[in-house]
This record gives sequence, C-alpha cells and structure tokens, in this order.
Amino acid sequence: MTMEKNVERGLFDEVMVPCYNPMEMIPVKGEGARVWDQDGNEYIDFAGGIAVSCLGHCHPAMVKALNEQGSKLWHLSNVMTNEPALRLAKKLTEISFAEKVFFANSGAEANEAALKLARRYAADEFGPEKSEIIAFKQGFHGRTFFTVTVGGQEAYSDGFGPKPGDITHLPYNDVAALQAHISDRTCAVMMEPLQGEGGIVSPTPEFVQAVRELCDKHNALLIFDEVQTGNGRTGDFYAYQGLGITPDILSTAKSLGGGFPIGAMLTTTELAKHMKVGVHGSTYGGNPLACAVAEAVVEITSDPKTLAGVKEREVLMREGLQKINDKYGIFSEIRGKGLLLGGALNEAWQGRARDVLVAAGKQGLMMLVAGASVVRFTPSLVITPEEIEQGLARLDKAIASLV
Repeated sequence: MTMEKNVERGLFDEVMVPCYNPMEMIPVKGEGARVWDQDGNEYIDFAGGIAVSCLGHCHPAMVKALNEQGSKLWHLSNVMTNEPALRLAKKLTEISFAEKVFFANSGAEANEAALKLARRYAADEFGPEKSEIIAFKQGFHGRTFFTVTVGGQEAYSDGFGPKPGDITHLPYNDVAALQAHISDRTCAVMMEPLQGEGGIVSPTPEFVQAVRELCDKHNALLIFDEVQTGNGRTGDFYAYQGLGITPDILSTAKSLGGGFPIGAMLTTTELAKHMKVGVHGSTYGGNPLACAVAEAVVEITSDPKTLAGVKEREVLMREGLQKINDKYGIFSEIRGKGLLLGGALNEAWQGRARDVLVAAGKQGLMMLVAGASVVRFTPSLVITPEEIEQGLARLDKAIASLV
C-alpha cells in the first residue's frame, strides 16, 4: 500500500510551530496494533499514541460509535446537556468512587479543573490561607501554566515569567519528607499513582498509605492524576483500585477516548457542590461526539476480561524484555504495572533512550521514552500475543544494531 506523496515531512518545518521533533516517516493508516507509513512500511505500535490508543487503531466499536453519533449530533455547548455525556458520566460513577463528573478535552484541562476545585473547596471551607498544593518531583500534570507549574519538572515550566504560587515539590516515595512538610495550610496533594513521564516509577505501598493518612490528618484533598494510568492501563480500571486507597478527586483523559480527545475530572457530591454555576466551564467539554466514542471505549476497557487480559499481556511483555536483557545487558530493571512499562537503562546505556527509540523505528517498531534513560512501552490493551512477540523481535534487532 503506497500513497501518493503530496504531503512531505519537510512541510512540518515550513508550517508548524517547532515545539515538536517528529519522526521522519508520516503514518497514514492504522489498524489494531499496526500502522503503515506513506511508503507502505508496516510498524508495530508499542507507543499507543502515548498511552492513548487503548483499543489500538480504528477499533470497530469506536468507528461504529463515531459514525452513528456523527450523523446525529456533534456539539451543543453546556447551555444544554446531551445523552452520550450523561450515559458516560453515569458509567464512570458506577465503576469508581466518584459521584460527580466534569468533562473537559484533555488531561491538562482535567487537572486544571481538579486543582481549581481543591483551591475553591479549601477557600470556602477553611479560608484563603489554606492554599498550598504539594506535588512531587519528576511528576507531570499537563502543559497549561498552572498544571505545568504543579508538575515537578522545571525544564517545562521555566522561562514563562512569574509562576502560580504556593506550590511545593517533594521527592516521590519519600514518606519522611511529606510528613515533615505537610501542614494545615496544605489544601491538596497531587500525585500520579505511577509516575509516567518521570520514568515509570511505582509508588511504594507505605508511601500511598502515608499520603492518604496525612491528607486526612490535615484536611487536605488527595488528587490522583490518572491521565496515563486510568482506563485499564495498569490492569485495574483506575490504578487507585489496585493500591488500596481512594482519592478525593481523580483526573482521567488520554485513553478515555481511545484517540478521540476527551478528559474528565471525577469527585464526590460533597466536593462538587463548590463548583457552582459559573465557577468553571468548557465550551467543548462533554460534547456528544467525544462522549459517544468514550462510552464505547469504556464499555470494553472496564470489562473484567479486558482487565485480566492486560495482566496477561504484562507478563508476556516482561518475559520478552527480560530475554532481551539476558542477551544484551541493557536494562537495570523493568518497571511499571500492566501495560505502562519502562525499561530503565543501566549505567553503560545512560542517556541513550532516544537512540533505542530511533533504532526501533528503523526496524518497524513504534515506542516511547520517559526521560533520557528509560524506554517506555504503552501498547494497546488488546494487542495480540503474536504482535507482542513480533514487536519484541523488532526491539531485539534494534538493540543488536546499537551494541
């Protein structure tokens, strides 16, 4: 399958703002866990659009939902509600702790809503001095100015002038540091229940437990950023469900729409009442098209069979990566949970994650990095065992070319 090349990669440099450095090839078609470029080259997708394409490319259930809703109703704004939004919100409350849902269009927007709710609740209930937000170093919460400041990577937030204030960053998994710092001035603690961009770092059970207890002690809200971990990615529908604690506010996006942009903030009725009419909003948030697609996605990703399948696929991925490591001695450890996995490069390979990514691309494998020294894998949750095997074989060849 070769497409006529009337759009070339050089056009990117001509017309696009240069904040990305995309691969040279341009994908034109995707099906399941495979993608084809303009020259008809086939790739196995272990990247999933950065943990978004949870059902792979062009899944029939998603295509059906899009086509059906696309011929009915696309957009209304929140001057009115709509059926897909109500059905999706109901479903999300049924499969989580939440009682109320706010729809947005991205993870950053869902996190923005979560942070604004936490600040508003604290101001209403305790007064304006209770405004500190604690987050964690190497965390990532989005690219709006508020969320990027709460994220714990200064490289992303420096250079844009004065930052939103009263935000503290502590080391992830450090119970003592949190105990020493948190106070009655803290309005919220925001964390990923498994750090994604920061290097695929799982929380220790002690840390998760301590965060919840310290939040309770100081009347601070616990916000879980499940933008990357949610929607079945870790083998539980939400990662908190496998950690034995419950947050007060949860953000979800990325794979919620399986590739169609949608985000959501989930919370309780008690907290939601502080978001009165006019306090927050979104023109596109909860539009019928996005919600109809997300409804089809959630129907599949929340199915116990799908979730069990994620855990089975994790085993296959880990075993395959271990075999590669036995051969080439490249990883110090395989980290993560479910199908959010990271191969941490050992001392000899430090800083070479992008080299692995580029070499993989040449062998027909799409994958990701999480920092300079961790390669990241976030494939479709329904990728076939055969495709996992084939993808790992391509990774093997890629690493062989670098040794």
